[in-house]
Amino acid sequence: MEIKQKKVLITGANRGIGLGLAKAFYDEGAHVLMGMRNPKKFDLKDNGFADEGRAECVAIDMGSFETIDKFIKENVEHDIDILVNNAGQLTGGLLENQDIKAIYSMFQVNLVGLVHLTQGLLPQMVKRGSGKIVNNASVSGVMHLPCASTYAAAKTGVVAFTNSLSLELKGTGVTTLTLITPGIKTRMFDEIADLYSDNIDLSQLSSISPEEYAQKVLSAIKNDKLFYKPSGSVGVALCLARYLPFLFRKLGTMGFKR
Repeated sequence: MEIKQKKVLITGANRGIGLGLAKAFYDEGAHVLMGMRNPKKFDLKDNGFADEGRAECVAIDMGSFETIDKFIKENVEHDIDILVNNAGQLTGGLLENQDIKAIYSMFQVNLVGLVHLTQGLLPQMVKRGSGKIVNNASVSGVMHLPCASTYAAAKTGVVAFTNSLSLELKGTGVTTLTLITPGIKTRMFDEIADLYSDNIDLSQLSSISPEEYAQKVLSAIKNDKLFYKPSGSVGVALCLARYLPFLFRKLGTMGFKR
């Protein structure tokens, strides 16, 4: 899919992966709508978006039904070519120690809000006969490890939702891309140690920069891929989780303690 001059909406675009993606799309000549909870606190020029005509901050709180619904109603006639559902929250640790309100919030942002926004903006794409839905699903959507029970459940839901949606969209001209995102060096990545390290050995945890990952995502879009999956050791672990689950379970609990 060509990116230049396309209108792209990215949720959670004020930092991390979302900001990296926004800059990458912008540099490719796209018109970027940067979804965030507090757009007034984000300065476009200070963050490298010199042409404010091609970059806009828009208010979308993926944790709020009302603000998602408001955005959809105000933009239902806009020709958004690419929707990138990127906004996310992290939960982790032994299930009995996780905060239930944080779990509810995470499911709303990571899965329920994603479905809501997609449903609201999809009709314009189908009517036009073109468009792409990009959903950030994480390696946790495939690799189910201890202490990731709630987060993995939401991200597995994103994988399933996107897979089913891609079949529904056959023949419409609208396609999907599932991002099986590895470790990306963001604020959320730094939270992993706080939530997981008491019970899991994180010494092998690795990451890449949001800017490097953004280029991989753009390449997948340009080449009309259905999935982006990381390579290397993470790619091997993904294959084990899918094709040799009993071995993956054994390896996945080696560094775990209650």
